[in-house]
Amino acid sequence: MYQARIHGRGGQGVVSAAEMLSVAAFLEGKHSQAFPSFGSERMGAPVMAFCRIDDREIRLREPVMKPDALIIQDPTLLHQVNLFEGLSASGRVIVNSSRNLDELGLSELQSENPQGCVVTVAATELALKYVGRPLPNAALLGGFSALSGLIRLDAIEEAIRRKFAAKIAEANINAARAAAEAVAG
Repeated sequence: MYQARIHGRGGQGVVSAAEMLSVAAFLEGKHSQAFPSFGSERMGAPVMAFCRIDDREIRLREPVMKPDALIIQDPTLLHQVNLFEGLSASGRVIVNSSRNLDELGLSELQSENPQGCVVTVAATELALKYVGRPLPNAALLGGFSALSGLIRLDAIEEAIRRKFAAKIAEANINAARAAAEAVAG
């Protein structure tokens, strides 16, 4: 079973990102689930959402404690809580930032996780460019597709189409494609 944990702040589309990732996996014939975890329900409060993907029915319902992937939508959370707790040795991490790992103080994470891969992508900037709003979730899903190879980009695109109205969906798809290209490099 593949498990992803998404960290961000209320209003950034963290829950929507988990839902779209789950839908994309379902579109590829996999079993999936997505659910949120948050305390105070206000804009800007830290939020987590989880997504599980498997070839078999998923019966677990507890939070993801040992993620195979982390999607970090808000880099201000990096040094406030231990986001990387439980990350598998081959874990994938994608951070929404235009800064590199050294500038974010994460250079040790790559060396501590040599079998995995840690990347940054300027998802907020891509969202502003294509969507006109600082909502990085769809762009990060495009980056995640390229980083993990778990879900094809066209499945992510279809999940975005199912989530948003046509014009908004296409703008988010363009942001997701740009992020995938940036990660694939």
